[in-house]
Amino acid sequence: MSFLKEIQQTAQQVAEAISAALQIETEIVDDSMTIIAGTGKYHEKINSKEEGGQIEAGFLYGRVLQTNQPFVVEDVQNDPSYDPSVLAGVAEELAELCTPIHHDGKVIGVIGLIAFNDSQHRTLISNKIALLTFLQRMSELLSTTIAEQEAVKKWMKTMHQQEVLIESIHEGIIAIDEHGKITTCNHTAQQLIKRAKDELIGQPLSSIWDNSPMLSVLTTGKGYVEQEERYVLDNHEMHFIVTARPIHLNEQVVGVVASFRRMADMRRLAYELTNEPKDLNFSEIQGKSRAISVALKQAQKVARGNSNILITGESGTGKGMMAAAIHFSSSRHKGPFIIVNCGAIPEALLESELFGYAGGAFTGAKREGKAGKFELADGGTIFLDEIGDLPLHLQVKLLHVLQSKQVERVGSNQVIPVNIRVISATNKNLEEMVKNKEFREDLYFRLNVIPLQMPPLRERVEDIPILLDHFLVKYRQMIDTPLLDFSDEVKQLFMQYPWPGNVRELENAVEYAINMETTPYVGIESVPARIRRAVQSKEIDMGVDDDISLKDRLKIYEQRILTELLQKYGHSLEAKRLIAEKLDIGLATLYRKLEGFKLLESEK
Repeated sequence: MSFLKEIQQTAQQVAEAISAALQIETEIVDDSMTIIAGTGKYHEKINSKEEGGQIEAGFLYGRVLQTNQPFVVEDVQNDPSYDPSVLAGVAEELAELCTPIHHDGKVIGVIGLIAFNDSQHRTLISNKIALLTFLQRMSELLSTTIAEQEAVKKWMKTMHQQEVLIESIHEGIIAIDEHGKITTCNHTAQQLIKRAKDELIGQPLSSIWDNSPMLSVLTTGKGYVEQEERYVLDNHEMHFIVTARPIHLNEQVVGVVASFRRMADMRRLAYELTNEPKDLNFSEIQGKSRAISVALKQAQKVARGNSNILITGESGTGKGMMAAAIHFSSSRHKGPFIIVNCGAIPEALLESELFGYAGGAFTGAKREGKAGKFELADGGTIFLDEIGDLPLHLQVKLLHVLQSKQVERVGSNQVIPVNIRVISATNKNLEEMVKNKEFREDLYFRLNVIPLQMPPLRERVEDIPILLDHFLVKYRQMIDTPLLDFSDEVKQLFMQYPWPGNVRELENAVEYAINMETTPYVGIESVPARIRRAVQSKEIDMGVDDDISLKDRLKIYEQRILTELLQKYGHSLEAKRLIAEKLDIGLATLYRKLEGFKLLESEK
């Protein structure tokens, strides 16, 4: 269908208005030579073809369409190129003035004024310049009408696309206007809220989500990401993870749109992602404490480069996960990620594992030889775990690889270029080992271009509830148990235990407890006995000897008190004022102590 055909009714109104004003017949045809509108005899020919539909024949309208030029024919009867009717000797027209109609830079039709009697002929010829200008304005009117209709069609198409897009999103989508009333929601939102769309649209958000932080976004203009929110509506409990963003118009907040998921679904998704190494990224590392946030922020920055990284930290703190997250977030993520545990491979085999060997290099060697881990990591990242256990004679070869980006297989003098990034990890004090001549100083500086420190779990106590939820989902699915949660007593117990084995020990404890528990909630009797004894007898190691000084004991107790109060009252400014009041200390003193124990978080 042509553009003019889509506005045929409007085109006919324009033609009739022109004829009424000028007392001259009007005709409008499209780019296929179809008569779209007309007056007089042309009204009877609407939807038929003009000039036999032959654009290439060279008659008047065909020339206008092809040349994009207006034409004036003053003597139709003696112009054989005007129309086939002249050649047939049946032409009734005396004169005609016509001009092209444009849209989007193209000729889409012709509009013409036609004289059938002497009076019309005189009017047309004597005023041809003025009438041509007038006709061009009418052409622009039609073009504008088409453009407006096209804009409406595009708008409707865009709106439909947006509606389909919103409905295709698996998350719940809900939007409010500047007055806090719901304007949009998708099918998923209806399912999660358990209300039909017509029961939601137009209703105040507060009627379904009481005290929703979305309402504060209207006044502050600041959105938030993945915030845990709980609501109750008609005995229907809702536990969501919500991300809300403001809608700005002319620097004013005119609404808020939020996406949300059930917490249970988010936990399941997190577990599925954790078990797929190729998808490992920084979001997999659980925790929002200041200690882990600082480490993650630094790691995210250095992931973009190619410099060597040394990750230090106690056993079980997640150094391997951090290394994997750095690789899969880097420009090398499409390349291999090769892991070598330098402390787990026997020293006699470690050299051939790292550097490979040539055929016949030693008894039992494969005839064709074997590529080492450095070759396998070409184009990607090699992760050298427990680098502090690397023997001194292999440290020399590793240093050569780092300096030259080349390896030599055992039993061969052929150099093989490798494009690798080295990430190392250790729970040992390499600086002390350098002083004791147990680790090469030059290798240490090559590996330690960018140092990263993984905090122990005792320095991120506030992350324990997050880790408990994460491991609960993981092992609940593996063991196929209907467990719902940990009892408050167990949570408190886990918060007090110092976790010398860090996150790995916590995960093992959760797995043990889930296996032992037979009720819907993990109780104190399902916790490993050593943890119960350590906490209940107050023999918490905290990483120090039994002959700990009174001063250090008081610090441990003070940290525990502050941690418990923060868990109870939260991290907001009002909560800190309440805590300071209960402890009978100044707010500034409280902030100083929280900073000292690394317990200070942002105030939400």
